[in-house]
Amino acid sequence: MITSGFAYLAVLFAISGLIGLLDSTNKYRIFKYIPGIVILYFLVMLLSTFGFWEKTDSVNATYKAVKGNLLPSMIFLLLLKGDIRQIAALGPKMILAFITASVSIGIGVIITFLALKTWLPESAWMTFAALSGSWMGGTGNMVAVQGALNIPDASMGYTLLIDSIDYAVWVMLLLAFVPLAPQFNKWTKSNTKLIDEVSARIEAKAQNPNAKIDAGSLMFLIGLGLAASALAQYLAGYFPASDFFSQTTWTVLIVTIFGALGAMTKLGGIAGSMELGNVLLYGIVALIASRANFAELTQAPLFILAGFMILFIHGAIMLIAAKLFKLDLFSCGVASLANVGGVASAPILAAAYSRALIPIGVLMAMLGYIIGTGGGLLIGKILLSLS
Repeated sequence: MITSGFAYLAVLFAISGLIGLLDSTNKYRIFKYIPGIVILYFLVMLLSTFGFWEKTDSVNATYKAVKGNLLPSMIFLLLLKGDIRQIAALGPKMILAFITASVSIGIGVIITFLALKTWLPESAWMTFAALSGSWMGGTGNMVAVQGALNIPDASMGYTLLIDSIDYAVWVMLLLAFVPLAPQFNKWTKSNTKLIDEVSARIEAKAQNPNAKIDAGSLMFLIGLGLAASALAQYLAGYFPASDFFSQTTWTVLIVTIFGALGAMTKLGGIAGSMELGNVLLYGIVALIASRANFAELTQAPLFILAGFMILFIHGAIMLIAAKLFKLDLFSCGVASLANVGGVASAPILAAAYSRALIPIGVLMAMLGYIIGTGGGLLIGKILLSLS
């Protein structure tokens, strides 16, 4: 049994690194069906369930210090590739599709929570708040919402369960609908000419031979990420804390602004920010999983059903919006997956339509990173008031 904080941290990052390495080799079929970060979560939670480490003062102090300081750094680094100016170039219909997807997920979460709260535990609003962050942005946003709202790690098991099982089914459905695009677009009377032009323009601009990951760029980005975290925490101390906004909430919002602004400068062109952000993401997810155990997942089937209810409401609203605003199937599908799946899956769906459209999938997912944390916090506060 591990009792040392350093040994505890070393084991978690070693497991994170191993899962990340196996995932990146593309040799193991399991990663095609289950995201590496979900495998990581449940593997670490399994070790926690069997008492592989003890919650000593050293372990608890390490958990709090590492998670509290690296979370803002992770948010900052992941946002450096989300240039809002490029996203705006996608045109009003693409942005409308994304906004509709985000809002419909929020509506779906609220309706589902109200319909099932009688049978759900009192802490269910926390699970759905974290899920909102993930399904409006990505896993990084989920972790950010958890930190900002001080959601217990035990509540995150249900979130990851919904995020993996329901998400996997949704991806398969959206991929299955790709051949139906001509009929769908004819039904909505949509026009895809602007999307094709913007995609070609973005892809040409993205071909930067000088953007290579090297020791210098990594050292700079590590220092910059840590500095952004420290500055955000320092500035958060000047804002009033309340039930709605804790100091951690302010820290998350401030560092999100830092990242969004940095993406519009030369900082966004430095190679390695996404890779470093994902390293921190894996480590933080492992930290969260280390405080949970399988014994707490007693109501898993009900939460999985809740996830499908949310997606059904989301899909119905997207269909109505597509007909009203003449949105094409590509825009609706990628906007949906940019929310629900994030940067790991939106480009895959985009590629199923055309490889030329991959950049749009990436940009849409990056927009999710920008708004996911704020959206998750808003839904969380609404759910808290309804619980």
